[in-house]
Amino acid sequence: MNVSSPNPSTQNPAEKTAGLTPMMAQYVEIKIANPDSLLFYRMGDFYELFFEDAEKASRALGITLTKRGKHQGEDIPMCGVPVHSADGYLQKLIELGFRVSVCEQLEDPLEAKKRGAKSVVKRDVVRLVTPGTLTEDNLLEAGANNFLASLARIKGDEDADFAFAWVDLSTGEFHIATTSLQNLEADLARVDPKELILSDALFSEQTIRTLIEENVGAVVPQPAAFFESTTADERITRFYNVASLDAFGTFTRAERAATAAILSYIEKTQIGEKPALSPPARMAADSVMLIDPATRANLEIVKTLSGEKKGGLLATINMTVTGGGARLLAERIASPSLHVSTIHQRLDAVSWFLDARQLRQDVRDTLKAAPDSLRCLSRLTLSRGGPRDMAAIAKGLKTATSLAEFLNKHTIKNEPPKLIQEALNVLSNAPKDLTDLLASALREDLPLLKRDGGFVAKGYDKELDEVCALRDESREVIASLQAKYAEQADIKSLKVKHNNVLGYFIEATAQHSDRLLAAPLNETFIHRQTLANAIRFTTSELSELQSNIVNAAERARRMELAIFDALEDAILELSEPIKRVARAMAELDVAASNAELAERRNYCRPEIDESLSFKVEGGRHPVVESALSQALSDPFVANGCDLSAENEKSGGLIWLVTGPNMAGKSTFLRQNALIAILAQSGGFVPATSAHIGLVDRLFSRVGAADDLARGRSTFMVEMVETAAILNQAGPRSLVILDEIGRGTATFDGLSIAWATIEHLHEVNCSRSLFATHYHELTALSDNLDRLFNATVKVSEWKGDVVFLHEIVPGAADRSYGIQVAKLAGLPEAVVGRAKDVLGQLEAGERLNPTTLIDDLPLFNAAQQSSATNTQRDDALKTALDAVNPDDLTPREALEMLYALKAQAKGLKSL
Repeated sequence: MNVSSPNPSTQNPAEKTAGLTPMMAQYVEIKIANPDSLLFYRMGDFYELFFEDAEKASRALGITLTKRGKHQGEDIPMCGVPVHSADGYLQKLIELGFRVSVCEQLEDPLEAKKRGAKSVVKRDVVRLVTPGTLTEDNLLEAGANNFLASLARIKGDEDADFAFAWVDLSTGEFHIATTSLQNLEADLARVDPKELILSDALFSEQTIRTLIEENVGAVVPQPAAFFESTTADERITRFYNVASLDAFGTFTRAERAATAAILSYIEKTQIGEKPALSPPARMAADSVMLIDPATRANLEIVKTLSGEKKGGLLATINMTVTGGGARLLAERIASPSLHVSTIHQRLDAVSWFLDARQLRQDVRDTLKAAPDSLRCLSRLTLSRGGPRDMAAIAKGLKTATSLAEFLNKHTIKNEPPKLIQEALNVLSNAPKDLTDLLASALREDLPLLKRDGGFVAKGYDKELDEVCALRDESREVIASLQAKYAEQADIKSLKVKHNNVLGYFIEATAQHSDRLLAAPLNETFIHRQTLANAIRFTTSELSELQSNIVNAAERARRMELAIFDALEDAILELSEPIKRVARAMAELDVAASNAELAERRNYCRPEIDESLSFKVEGGRHPVVESALSQALSDPFVANGCDLSAENEKSGGLIWLVTGPNMAGKSTFLRQNALIAILAQSGGFVPATSAHIGLVDRLFSRVGAADDLARGRSTFMVEMVETAAILNQAGPRSLVILDEIGRGTATFDGLSIAWATIEHLHEVNCSRSLFATHYHELTALSDNLDRLFNATVKVSEWKGDVVFLHEIVPGAADRSYGIQVAKLAGLPEAVVGRAKDVLGQLEAGERLNPTTLIDDLPLFNAAQQSSATNTQRDDALKTALDAVNPDDLTPREALEMLYALKAQAKGLKSL
């Protein structure tokens, strides 16, 4: 995690500007005003860095450090990067945790020279580049959001909930929610902000600081004024240019503070440019499944444990063909819904596309041509867009019209579900006038930057065409004018020429001078110079043409920029319809993608309701199955799982899964968790059938890892994660636990595993899968009515173990650890010795599972505690039943109370 905090006293590269050249003095002044970032100072075709900034950038980017002049007797360090390739360097600096202030030239150097030979070109910072405020395509991942977030809590209210706001500047998405300290970590993991702002005071609280440091890459504490709730309403309404927040909904004080803070930070970093952000959409606290960071990592939802996206759930199921669709799918996988109606609508859309194969293919083929309109629009609103962004928006709108046309034809026979119909309505109302305007105004071959010019199509503006003709076709224009004058004067040898003294002029031989100097030609041809063998003239038309030719390039540039600004205004006026069209196409992309996935891999539509059911038949692990199919190896072995609660009030089943390593226990556990995520995200699932009652929280403790940076061993990490589960899981949760207690001594681990199962059964009442090598725990099913024993089926042949990967009822009586060790390649001598030791241990074992449970002090204590509680309750009940309150005097009642208290205390001590 990188924490950025302004500190002018240490960031200032030079205390004074005395002794510096005017340009370097300007640099220092700008740097003093931007102390907490590297300063990219524009000098012609390069961004230059000086002083300490140059030293830092040189090390970070691996570029040469040079020098430029001296200051206070020492060389001034300098390095630079070309403007045309600056984005690549910016990306590397941002990834390393730097912030960059981009200082541009605000005037043409020729204008500066008019003020004097030593005048400095006007420059200033036009943008602060930070991890959460990127908009350039080459700095962003097409299929992932780039969120900037803010966290707020009202001062003085220690028990108040937090407000959490997040914005993607590149797409205009804006969300806000109330969270709690308990849920904050899960919310941060779900949103995965690239940058987080919060007040200095809040960041100084150790609990908050530790939590944030563990979950966010870049944290930027800000002054308390950013989070001032008393001015929040005014700042929000000013940003959106509205009279009241009522149109956006009702927000808490903390939510308004978080919203105002993030808007203030955007204004600070964008320096005068205002992005077209959607109004903040409030997300209810109970609207999505909560998944903590450890669970996300263990299940490899977005990334594998090694940090690779390939091999994660999202990459495996992602068949979208647009950037917007990929982001929407990622959002749904990260935030599975808790609204049954929303899930059903998404599933209906997938089913509709699944049944319409040809239509689905047509939609996907059409969408492949759709550009990322939202990011193009965002760049235009921030004055960073170019002609290609405009063309992309035009192409996106044209794609929307094409989609609407054949969707409308298809829906005549097949009525679409709600989500498809809503998307179709939006696409049918795409602003066609804007599409036509942009199509007529822009050329096909466009430059990247508007300043390069040459992007306006011929025929769009007649005056511009004429100016461009002068600029690009001056020879043809002069030749045409020469022919005109030769015909008018009836002098075939008449020429239009040019030199650096006279500019353009008309030249004829001396023998024709009398005709040209006499009326009526002298009214057109104005004498300029007489030579020995020639005479030179000009005309008003030629003088004007010369002026136009000289100024044509600059005039053409100004005219094109004016046209660009007009087109940009036309686009921004329709920014909301453009956003709706882009999101409608993303909705279609995700639905069609999920249908394509379901057809290719034989996924089924899950049944979703608000029960405590969890019944999966023929379930498969989506990632493992995909990997096996690509490797052309053995097919994936499907397995069912039923954790459904027979009585909704009692809680769901706990499956205690035993079996050897490598047999597939962890895969089985993970696949059921992933099926729940896929189902509640609105997609089909890898199973024959699935009935999922809503899962409000998903917990997973799978795998072994340490956290040495915080002084945590593998076992400590395991216990911390297990504690979080037992303290937070409820009846609607799904809990996945693998090998609890294996990181410590045998009896310690067995005791912890026992107590964990008992707590899940009696307190959490969660639907749970618990894998273990402690076979002794299978005897607990005799006492815990919702504990179900399952095992992984294996076969032994000639002393070797064959994994069948099939989950069946029952309990394993062996771990087959030595056989697995043999498969791993342990030396034969070690394997043989291990077999001998195991035989001796088993021959001397005096305890069977039931006896062990009765013998272990922990288990006896638990049973005695239960018996004591029952005894105490019965004795107190008997004593109270013998009392008639109406017959007692006040003194007798008081004495009776003391007696009951003493009796309870005595029983408790037993």
